[in-house]
Amino acid sequence: MRAAVNFLTGNHIINVSILAFLTAQVLKVLILLIRYKKLDFRRLLGSGGMPSSHSAIVCAMAASVGKLYRLDSGLFAIAAVIAIVVMFDASNVRRSAGEQAKILNYIMENWGHQKPEFVVKELKELLGHTPFEVFAGAALGLLFGVCIPAPALPAVIGG
Repeated sequence: MRAAVNFLTGNHIINVSILAFLTAQVLKVLILLIRYKKLDFRRLLGSGGMPSSHSAIVCAMAASVGKLYRLDSGLFAIAAVIAIVVMFDASNVRRSAGEQAKILNYIMENWGHQKPEFVVKELKELLGHTPFEVFAGAALGLLFGVCIPAPALPAVIGG
């Protein structure tokens, strides 16, 4: 696994984050296939769904930073705060925007004989995540960040 991680960019934190993100995106396709017997490769690039790839990527980043630089470092504090903000946004702000898009799409479908000119296509409804989807993505990211072996850091001069 270490060779695969080093292959991507040479940066352990970025590589682990990318792997967690890609795994979450593939899991979305597999979960839809198992649950609904529907193969939808568009889910590989889409947002929303189970598990949250946003949560996976930021938790993998934070866990990797904590593992490399210790949990009491300033770098980990920054990474953890960013992860919290992203997960809050995914489960609240973006989810609310998706719910509003559903309502607006319904209104436009039932507008009458002629839709207004400003409606060119449906709004994207699958934007955010349920708290469980965020939790699942966070768990996936933490798993990658903690379990993938980290490289040794060079000694800091004067430190």
